[in-house]
Order: sequence, then C-alpha cells, then structure tokens
Amino acid sequence: MSLMETPRSDRVHIALFGRRNAGKSSFINALTGQPLAIVSDTPGTTADPVYKSIEIFGIGPCVLIDTAGLDDEGDLGKLRVEKSRKVLNKADVALLIISAGQRDFEMERQWLSDFKRMGVKPLVIVNKADLEGGEETASLARSALKTEVLLASARTGMGMEAVFEAIRALPVDFERVSLTGHLVKAGDRVVLVMPQDIQAPRGRLILPQVQVLRDLLDRGAIAVCTTPGSLDEALCPPPALIITDSQVFPQVYAKKPEGSRLTSFSVLMAREKGDIEVFARGAAVIDQLRDGDRVLIAEACSHNPQDGDIGRVKIPSLLKKRAAVEVDVVSGQNFPEDLSPYKLVIHCGGCMFNRRYMMSRIEQCRIAGVPITNYGIALAHMSGILEHVEL
Repeated sequence: MSLMETPRSDRVHIALFGRRNAGKSSFINALTGQPLAIVSDTPGTTADPVYKSIEIFGIGPCVLIDTAGLDDEGDLGKLRVEKSRKVLNKADVALLIISAGQRDFEMERQWLSDFKRMGVKPLVIVNKADLEGGEETASLARSALKTEVLLASARTGMGMEAVFEAIRALPVDFERVSLTGHLVKAGDRVVLVMPQDIQAPRGRLILPQVQVLRDLLDRGAIAVCTTPGSLDEALCPPPALIITDSQVFPQVYAKKPEGSRLTSFSVLMAREKGDIEVFARGAAVIDQLRDGDRVLIAEACSHNPQDGDIGRVKIPSLLKKRAAVEVDVVSGQNFPEDLSPYKLVIHCGGCMFNRRYMMSRIEQCRIAGVPITNYGIALAHMSGILEHVEL
C-alpha cells in the first residue's frame, strides 16, 4: 500500500457475484476503466477472491472484489464457492451479475436471500446487454427475482454510468465515522502516547496511530505526540484528552492530570469498527474465568510476533495471573467457525478490517453465545481503570 493510499479497511467494499462466464472480471475492468482482471472465455478463470482498489465519484475510496463463479463444480469448485460466500462478511454492496441469454434464476434468488439476511445491499445487473436476448433476460429476471434489474455491457460501456448512479443511490453509509469527534473539538490539546519499542515498525507509525492523528487534524485539534519517557513534559499544560497505547494504560493513568480524559488507540478503533457496548460487557467476563477455560485471541493482521507481543504474550500473561486458562491465538481471516469451546474472545482493534467484517465476527460470537471484547478494553479492565476510560 502506498503511503498516500487509503487503507483497504477504510474503503467501501463492493463485491461482484455471478455464475461462471457472466462477465464479472470484464465488469471489474469496465468499472475501473483499466484491464485489471484477467478475462477469459474459459469457465472458472477467477479462483480466489481478487481485490482491486478504486475511487468512485460520489462514494470515494472503494475496493472491488471479484469472486469465483457461483455455479462452480467439483470438490475444488465447492471450495471456491465457499470462499465467495465468505466475502459476504466484508461486502457493503453486492453486484449480482447475470449474463444475457440466461433463463433460470433460482441460484440468483438464493443468493439475493443471503444478501438480505446478511445486510448486504444488492444490485442486479444483466451484463452483455448489447447482445441479443439482453432485454428479455432483464424482463425475466425482474419477474423471477422481484427486484429492479439494470442493463449494461462491460464490453461496450453501455449502461455503466447508470450502474455508478445506482451504487451511489443505495442506502449505504459511505462516510467514515470520525474516530475522535465524540471526544474533541477544534482547539483542544490532545497528547498521543506512542511507545517506540521493538514492536513498533521501523521508520513508520502503525495504522491506528496514523488514522487517529489524521482524524485529530481534521477536527482542528492540537496533537502532541510523545513516548512514555517524555510523558511528564507532554502533560504540561494538561491536555483535554490523552490517547495512549493500551499496553501502557496503567503508567499513563498514574500521571493523568485531574481534568484530562483518557482513552486508547485500540478503544477508538473498537468504537469505529465494532460495538463498544458489546466489548465493554465482554470485558466483565474476564472476572468469571476459571482454571481450564479457553480464551480465543484474534488478530486482524498476520505478523511475525516479537518478544512482548500484546496478543500472544502480554494479554495471555495477564489472563493466566487470574486463572489457569488455555489461550488460542488466530490471525488474519483464520477465525474458527465453531466458537463453542471458548468462554471469551478478545479481539484486536481491527484496523486491517472494514466495519462490515468486524461486525460479522461480533454477530458470529452473539449467535454462539460467546462474549467478545477488545484488546484495549480488556487491558483497561484488567488494570482496574476501565471506568475512568472514555469509550
């Protein structure tokens, strides 16, 4: 990712679904105006989901997701379809592509039902509409699917502007929620405490720190960045707000001026990406853990852990001081389908995930009856200061 590029996690996710050879990859190229996706007459050209970043006027930064054909066959085909289905956990918008000449829409009806169930906003499009049978296919699809159907052609560009307009008209909140707008106003002095230890990437800041700093500047706040070693100087005069790395919560809280409010980067990410009230309730379950209970720690990114890693070392160590719990760690998209063995899930801030994906994990925990909390909120709770932290 370029330093000037909007992170994928902050982009509207638009996924394309359809049968093999419906023209999904051609549609990706037509939407972007570039030959980004491989196009072939051979069925099954797209195997795994493919992500393409794009800017759409009236929406902003988006990511287009090309998926395998919904009618893929065989054992390998079933795996491809399952990967396509998992994309629904991330998609804000789903473009269901139908090829001109198609007459049966039972598979599309089932997928539209899945879109609705998962809260994904759908748009049905008949592609190759410049070919004979396009109008008839659209008419049949409208009747069978009980929804509006657009006509377009990725090959000629016919109807593409109408597709963009339809996407912009969908009831989707394309605006990114402010990370700090509920805590600061223009002119407020805010201290950001950012340890530059072995876990800090050399030569750059981690994504939550960058995003919070940019958000503060957008709010007109006066941001002061410091490490824990220079905290005393940074706190004079007392700031309106202190935003700290969750790992040094106790150290920062001990020095917090009376009138200053306190939160963490992880807590701010939890509020933007997930459900802060669910996370706060989940943190209380830490007090109920007993010997032998299993806890799942979930990281959004895959990385090479260092000594003192927050998810793999520090949080497990704090948990085991309370009870002899068993801790499993997963990263990236490796989130278990079966959560029944766990008493609690502790998730990172999710800066690498879009909100849709983070909320899908919270929903999975809800269905399984397993509480979920967040790194920052869990650390504040275990430090005994959660009630003093701004959520």
